[in-house]
Amino acid sequence: MATTTSSARDIPRTSRTRARLLNEAELRATLSSFREVPDGDWRRPTVCTGWTVRDMLSHTVGQYEELPRPWVAVRRIRQAARTHPELGRLDGHNEVQIDDRKAVPGRELIGALAHFAPQGLIALRRTPTAVSRRIRPSWLYPEAKALPDDSMDYLGNVIVARDTWMHRVDLSDATGAELVLDGHDREIMDQVVLDLALAWTGPAAEIDLHGPAGGRRLLGIGTPAVTLHADAVDFARHLSGRPARGRPELEGEPGARAALMAARVVF
Repeated sequence: MATTTSSARDIPRTSRTRARLLNEAELRATLSSFREVPDGDWRRPTVCTGWTVRDMLSHTVGQYEELPRPWVAVRRIRQAARTHPELGRLDGHNEVQIDDRKAVPGRELIGALAHFAPQGLIALRRTPTAVSRRIRPSWLYPEAKALPDDSMDYLGNVIVARDTWMHRVDLSDATGAELVLDGHDREIMDQVVLDLALAWTGPAAEIDLHGPAGGRRLLGIGTPAVTLHADAVDFARHLSGRPARGRPELEGEPGARAALMAARVVF
């Protein structure tokens, strides 16, 4: 089995050139999904605690708005210390993103995303690689130290598309709308699996993910002690700590099964 399943560590890290295409593809998919939201669904709750569909879009707008305007993020962090002292720096900042546009209707927020997101992607593209590799997101958010690579380069090449993608999944879960997947979704999911593999310390494990975003990969080295069969998107939900919508099938040693079910990846 191990000889026919490629190692997850062999997945290439997304390059800056490829990230540009993935970020643009995910932005198009996200805008299309939000444009399909019926007027009555903006107040539906999402799996993001306390957030409605409208709140989640407001957060997404704020994320892109801050890419070319880091001073906006600094202002929100300072404001969060006053208005949301019970939260960590990142979570409090995210709440201020929503507070800043609490009176803006969902339809108008779509226009704001269409306005700010391309500017954010241009800012990522124009930042020299040498500079983006030196900038540490943890300078603003201590939580970023948990990233596999605490650099703006990794944030722009991997996390921007991943975070947007996961919220598109959240949108589908909240409204019941079809989640449309294509080749770029699999590339985003591949980076999730790569990060899982880089952090994996358990016994060798095979993950067999189904659907357009799926694939079969080996975590660790040697004969798998456990094999997991699951829908790729549902496995992403699990790794992010979200409630699963389907039950993965696990075969193998109990300890290895437990380790795989306890695994998490930063989204």
